[in-house]
Amino acid sequence: MLDWIKRLIKATISALVFIIVRLVKGLITLMQRFAPWHKLPMPFSLLSLLFFRDDLRKHNLHDTANLPNKPGQNPTWRPEYRYARSPDGAFNDLSDPAMGAKETRFGRNFPLDRCWPDQGEALLTPNPIRIADEVLERHQFRPAATLNVLAAAWIQFQNHEWFNHKQYQPDAAAPDAEKYLRIDVPEGADWPTDTMRILRTLPDHTRDPDAGQDAPPTYLSEETHWWDGSQIYGSSPETEYPLRARQGGKLIVQPDAHGDLRLQDDPEQPGVDLTGFSDNYWIGLSLLHTLFTQEHNAICDQLAAAYPTWDDQRLFVTAKLINGALMAKIHTVEWTPGILAHPALQVGMDANWWGLVGQRLTDLLGRISDSEAISGIPGSPVDHHGAPYYLTEEFVSVYRLHPLIPDDYDLYDLHGDKRETVRFTDIQGRSTRAVVDKHGMANLMYSLGIANPGAITLDNFPKTLRRFTRQNGVEIDLAAVDIMRDRERGVPRYNDFREMLRMPRCRSFKDITSNPSWQQRLAKLYQDDVDRVDLMIGMYAEDLPAGFGFSDTAFRIFILMASRRLKSDRFFTTDFNQAAYTQVGMDWIKDNGFASVVRRHFPQLGPCLQNLANPFAPWHKMPDDGHPR
Repeated sequence: MLDWIKRLIKATISALVFIIVRLVKGLITLMQRFAPWHKLPMPFSLLSLLFFRDDLRKHNLHDTANLPNKPGQNPTWRPEYRYARSPDGAFNDLSDPAMGAKETRFGRNFPLDRCWPDQGEALLTPNPIRIADEVLERHQFRPAATLNVLAAAWIQFQNHEWFNHKQYQPDAAAPDAEKYLRIDVPEGADWPTDTMRILRTLPDHTRDPDAGQDAPPTYLSEETHWWDGSQIYGSSPETEYPLRARQGGKLIVQPDAHGDLRLQDDPEQPGVDLTGFSDNYWIGLSLLHTLFTQEHNAICDQLAAAYPTWDDQRLFVTAKLINGALMAKIHTVEWTPGILAHPALQVGMDANWWGLVGQRLTDLLGRISDSEAISGIPGSPVDHHGAPYYLTEEFVSVYRLHPLIPDDYDLYDLHGDKRETVRFTDIQGRSTRAVVDKHGMANLMYSLGIANPGAITLDNFPKTLRRFTRQNGVEIDLAAVDIMRDRERGVPRYNDFREMLRMPRCRSFKDITSNPSWQQRLAKLYQDDVDRVDLMIGMYAEDLPAGFGFSDTAFRIFILMASRRLKSDRFFTTDFNQAAYTQVGMDWIKDNGFASVVRRHFPQLGPCLQNLANPFAPWHKMPDDGHPR
């Protein structure tokens, strides 16, 4: 009898919860007919985000891994992988060892039949170079006044950890027509030839050529899909090996003339740091790669003191696990609320990590519920929500944030004296280490900390990236490349993208933006066909929610995938515990953030961060007396 009563009570409560949730969803849906989610009262805007995420989890995770494959080799198991990340990302999901590993496919947020690449004339219409000339190029720098340039460097630092498509190389043994996309250069455009060539994305060599041809092309990632610090550690044993000191679990650092500890010089790319991933390198990346390499070594020291019998390998893999989780925490609760400074996002991103009960209670008592809503994602049960975990092509597209990069940089010393002004081309690629050697890391970090990045809008794409020579010697117009990549990889154009996120389609250019100049120029470029607007162009043109640094359209993919990167990873869910991280590691993650990492390795920068609400906001300036102003 007692069991029957318990079942009745449980069923009644479940029914009441179901009814209440449906009523609240209905009320919010009604309210959104009169105001968008971000203009609703705080509790309703926060609930809107939770409902958006649930809806996106149901409808916007689509599997590419189940397409027919060529026979392949299975990853090799090592016992340490039970509580340590493998170098190539295998064995995160113990039931599907290859899930999320290096050289596996990008997934999709939309049905595969809606993700075919543009072909023929559609691939080049409108001309990407013309689009870049007329609505992208920066003629006057528009700053993002609430952020510092380290915030711009941070997202590139993270992107390099998350995704990198395999591409043809200039010397690849393949016909030019196979290797290159070609764009006719419009008359008057600043380019040395009549045709611009862009290296194509390398086809997926794991697809079975005799099956699955009714599905669109797929592409492979050069990096692991997991949030595992691979930009520092690499995504293979071969990349990892030369980075390790082979003593005390540490990575190799060397003192420089300023007394700073620096990474090694890359023997294959002199002037660039030897690190896990160094494409598109510049001083902002050098600072962050070096900083979190130093943080890895500091964690090793703490672990060695607590566990003196541990060998080099155990110290290394445990410090790597802790360092990766700290970076994930910084991104979740510091960087994201910095660039999306809406009150609901402040609460929502904190809740992703600590739950709605909040940081103080979670830090004090630990988890009080398995629910990710109540106690946060870290430590909750793993859940892939119906599709194997992979980062998606659409996730790559919404993180095209190149307007954040300024063209010009004022470099200061810690006394506030301006040393010089340089162009972006002077501080990147093989010039990177020379600039760091000249100015010192603390001075450069201070210079980027007090400066603003660019706003993510039309008319603000860096000039220096429009005629840019990459480290492999290939000259590109990055604005045109960004547009072409979405078309080449089958990312839907702006209106279709919104529709598949259940956002309203734009019926006119006025629905995209309230800026009259942009309305007119876009209408002319796209010949009054709003359905042809490229995804990146529509996102840059959108009117932004209050406090947002990028578009609401991009944000919909973000709220799905930002949570998924944590929720699918066993090292942030079922194995986010002392068994994997140790108590030392759990305390390190709990007690630290970006500001404390900077202070630990550059204590002279401490006054710049004093009483600063967010370390990705502009830092305090340092006068001669060493006190912030």
